[in-house]
Amino acid sequence: MDISAADNIAASALLHEDPELAVVYEHLRVLDPTGQRFAAVLRDTIDQLLNGEITGRYDWKTLFKTEKTHAGTLVEINLQREFKFADGESMDYCIAGVDVDCKYSQQFGGWMIPPEAMGHICLLVWADDYKTCWSAGLMRIQREWLNGGNNRDLKLTVKAEHRDKIAWLWRDTELPENVLLHMSPVDREAVYAQSSGQARLNELFRRVQKRRISRNVVRTLAQQKDYMKRVRGNGGARSALREEGVIIMGDYESHKQIAVQLAIPVPLEGEFVSVRVTRVSNPQDIRPSTALDGERWACATSADLPERAPSLPTHVR
Repeated sequence: MDISAADNIAASALLHEDPELAVVYEHLRVLDPTGQRFAAVLRDTIDQLLNGEITGRYDWKTLFKTEKTHAGTLVEINLQREFKFADGESMDYCIAGVDVDCKYSQQFGGWMIPPEAMGHICLLVWADDYKTCWSAGLMRIQREWLNGGNNRDLKLTVKAEHRDKIAWLWRDTELPENVLLHMSPVDREAVYAQSSGQARLNELFRRVQKRRISRNVVRTLAQQKDYMKRVRGNGGARSALREEGVIIMGDYESHKQIAVQLAIPVPLEGEFVSVRVTRVSNPQDIRPSTALDGERWACATSADLPERAPSLPTHVR
């Protein structure tokens, strides 16, 4: 979801009053018109902190306090790496010739503003893995808009009544889903009950269908360096689930087309989507379908018996 009409009106007024704010705002919107790059950085940063391949963790609550404290630094670093911002003179970045500080909080409104940021523009970023959403906006910091602080480094927070001084770039936008966090407890327990990484992935793709599953989820469950091997054919999840009629699509163009034709979520870069399919022999069947190996296939329903899935093209197995 993009910013609301009210937020857009408020942002327009702020940008009109502050030319530097307007320059930075427009530059960021040009770099990432949809917010998809920004969202990917936030998803990757949270996953980086969880470090699932080594720890098996998928829940923010399981992070140590020191790791959570480090989140803001990682967001700052990873945004700079993604967008190639130059270093600022006194703030974190130089964006379109303007010094900009970056502040991240996992709690909305919890941005900690240091004394040296007074009078400067701050990029305020928030992401919540439980709500699966994020926001980012720009604010020219003024002391009267901040709460008093008792912490030793004198950092302050933005008063709730002055959050309307934030020019929102993106507001309550969808964060790529952490499937392990949001799948049903029953399904998650069944996945983790498996004794090997391969078996856990098989159970995941069997139970979590028609939803995007990130490469990091695969890495977290496989917990090995060659985790992608556990998805592919020739012994991976694709081979294991074929007899049940389940196909697993990746981010190959041919796979994306299958997902489009079946009217299910299309896997984005580094993602997978599984679905159980069934042959369609009745010409009156109006379900979305795809042609594979000369036959017509559609998403299976509970009334359909499991069938062996068709062979995907050899070069994308």
